[in-house]
Amino acid sequence: MGNSASNSLPALQTVSECVTERMMGTWFVIAVKPTMFETKNSNAVERYTWIDDAKKKNGGNDFDIDFTFNVDEPITSKIKALPQKGWVLDNDNKQFAPGTNRLETKTGNWQVSPAWPIKMPYLLVEVDLEHYQYCVVGYPSRAYCWIMARTPQMEEATYNDLVDKLQTKHNYDLVGLRKVPQKWTRVEAEKRNLIKDIPGHMLEKE
Repeated sequence: MGNSASNSLPALQTVSECVTERMMGTWFVIAVKPTMFETKNSNAVERYTWIDDAKKKNGGNDFDIDFTFNVDEPITSKIKALPQKGWVLDNDNKQFAPGTNRLETKTGNWQVSPAWPIKMPYLLVEVDLEHYQYCVVGYPSRAYCWIMARTPQMEEATYNDLVDKLQTKHNYDLVGLRKVPQKWTRVEAEKRNLIKDIPGHMLEKE
């Protein structure tokens, strides 16, 4: 995947330090330069689950990705699931998490597999390194990107800042960037086991 225009651009730079464990959990897709599955979707959510080192198979993935979304309109359209596998690269940048025997990685250079044997770069180019409340994932050719947050709504100033960084810092052409509709009722949130991740004031009245 990609395009020839990216050949003249510098390589995308990932964040210099990122604690992988703090990236785990639920992320709502706020905006996307979409793949073929994301041109009309809504209520898109990714959940990252780290695989304990003791359970990890030799050569197996580091974390599982549960990617779910409505294929069209929020709530009323069909829910689709695209489970994926993820790897953390640059594994020389590892250390034991304090007080545990669990290796902790600190890199934004990831890789994901939507289906075997495909593996795609998954580059963390912007991360809220203080609170881990937002992140931006890039792709080497700049054909795709994902702006994500821990809740279905992102402050407009934060969103605008991330869009600006994609353009000025990471050399993205954002033609085709779309905001992903995020509209949740309590019933829908409970159905998808997200009620603990969505603040009450972000739920639609039923």
